[in-house]
Amino acid sequence: MHDITFYLDFVSPYSWLAFEQLPKALQGLSVRVRYRPVLLGALLQRMGNVGPAAIAPKRAWTARHVQWLGASLGCGLDMPPQFPFNSLPLLRLALTCSEEGFINRYVAGTVLRHAWLGGHDPLDPARLDALTQALAEQWRPEGDPAAHAKALLRANTDEAAARGVFGVPMFEVGGKLFWGLDSLPMLRAHLEGDAWFDGPAWEEAAQRPSLI
Repeated sequence: MHDITFYLDFVSPYSWLAFEQLPKALQGLSVRVRYRPVLLGALLQRMGNVGPAAIAPKRAWTARHVQWLGASLGCGLDMPPQFPFNSLPLLRLALTCSEEGFINRYVAGTVLRHAWLGGHDPLDPARLDALTQALAEQWRPEGDPAAHAKALLRANTDEAAARGVFGVPMFEVGGKLFWGLDSLPMLRAHLEGDAWFDGPAWEEAAQRPSLI
């Protein structure tokens, strides 16, 4: 069995699309997927990068692209009134359902659907209350849930950065990282034992000099 860590932030529409496509992409393989929420903005800052929403034409393209993908893949995707939005409340709420920084597929899916289906404001107080109630049976921590979730999110993001995670969705298996919805066929090939991944090209890519 292969262990896969799925790094995600609920602000990412591609995280929703990858979440929905993952079962199909890995069908027939023996895998265990663990979902690990991280703060994308903090990862981008550490890498000296900006998200696509910081560049107006790229933000518009992203909105068009992900809505088309949602329709073409059959899982749906409706842009919220504001994009990007502050995902901290969603991340921390999800992590109240965790003991060690990972959340189960039910929690991940519930929060992703809250954010990306229906076209509603993910931070609307009434909707957040309803989401909290939907996850109530999944809550794990004793004591101060808010402090617990805040600490887990910081630890998750620090660990992800240390492991080379620079964006979401990202999948880690056996020390190798696969980024984005479009990496799912590559991830499957690796899990199926494609010999290319044992050849020199993987490591050489990281060692190739840059003029930038």
